[in-house]
Amino acid sequence: MVAIIKTGHSIRNIFNYNENKVKEGVAQCIGEGNYPVDVDKMNLTMKLNRLLKQAALNDNVTRNSVHISLNFDPSEIGLPQEKLMDIAADYMERIGFGQQPYLVYQHHDAGHPHIHLVSIKIKDDGSRIDTQNIGRNQSETARKEIEKEYGLVVAQGRKKGEGFELQPISTAKVRYGKIQSKKAITNVLSVVLPNYKYASLPELNAVLQLYNVKADRGSEGSRIFKGGGLVYRILDENGIPTGVPVKASDFYNRPTLKFLEQKFPANKVAQVLHKARVKSVINRALLGNSVVLSGFIGALEKEGVNTVLRKNTEGIVYGITYVDHTTKSVFNGSALGKPYSAKGILERCGTTAKDDHKVVVKKNDVSRRITESNRAKAITNRQGAPPMNSLIKANGDSAIEKLADLLTQAEQAPGYIPGELKGRRKKKKRRGRSDNP
Repeated sequence: MVAIIKTGHSIRNIFNYNENKVKEGVAQCIGEGNYPVDVDKMNLTMKLNRLLKQAALNDNVTRNSVHISLNFDPSEIGLPQEKLMDIAADYMERIGFGQQPYLVYQHHDAGHPHIHLVSIKIKDDGSRIDTQNIGRNQSETARKEIEKEYGLVVAQGRKKGEGFELQPISTAKVRYGKIQSKKAITNVLSVVLPNYKYASLPELNAVLQLYNVKADRGSEGSRIFKGGGLVYRILDENGIPTGVPVKASDFYNRPTLKFLEQKFPANKVAQVLHKARVKSVINRALLGNSVVLSGFIGALEKEGVNTVLRKNTEGIVYGITYVDHTTKSVFNGSALGKPYSAKGILERCGTTAKDDHKVVVKKNDVSRRITESNRAKAITNRQGAPPMNSLIKANGDSAIEKLADLLTQAEQAPGYIPGELKGRRKKKKRRGRSDNP
């Protein structure tokens, strides 16, 4: 079992998120804790008001809501609701929320069984429950004990990389029309936003676009841009927005532009620890006898780093961003240094900004041709033009052009005098004249 705890400013938003899932037919409210009546006898207003009234006992607590998800192994898909309710009650008791009012929702919109618990941090006497480090301390202890008592699949000891995370890009890309747009975008945002280290909106989009999602501010003259708004859109396979955009404020955790901008400074500091790894991966990818941009990108992917190229309307590459899925860090190329920028990488690959599929000759072939070319020039200086077969061998496909130049040029440059024929010229003094005027 994996437990995830999130606190928030609005119990109403968390409640609406789960109830909307119920309306969509992908969830159901299976029970409650510390309510005066059973959940099947309550309407929406009764469910919500119980939480709002107790939360109002302490207005000084701004983050007063708690949203917990308990995630089970995919093999445990058949857990009965009675057992899920028992697990929820035991878990809440062990983390100090046993006396709090809470609602339990079972969701069916993921590849593994899971439940959501909606509650508040304010006790009935108005005091606040301290949730500092609750995930690392109380929750971790409760998880281990519950796994053992209920015979659940143990989360600890999973192989590295396993868990309830976003699937590989090839299988997790959002396809418009496959599932409801808001749900599809939520699945991506719920993993990317809290886990990846991005210090700007373009860096965030470098990750989101790998999954066919984009955070869009609109054009500079648009009403949404001027108002500091943000929408999330699904992209087709060509990166073109499709379908109806979803406002950031419509998601339960409200991933608005303001929310993201508050995360940028901390993420920028966290990125510093992982710069060296990305640089090292890039440098290794550029080693070897040949360097081709497509091969460079493929080599990075094997190391868990995706490369996002930015091109203008003419197809010219003007930017590059690296997404390291191992450290969950995102770097604009220029932030790593000039050699790692789009221009630097294209130069190191011997590729133009527009022709990013140009095949580059092997480095040892370049060295050999330079050496033979220099040797041919030396022979020419000493003995004149070399034989035709030597010229062709030394210069490859351009031999005919160079041969034509040699045959049509003057044998000696104007005013040229061989060194052997040069002698000392003695000045003759003219009679009756002095050298000094």
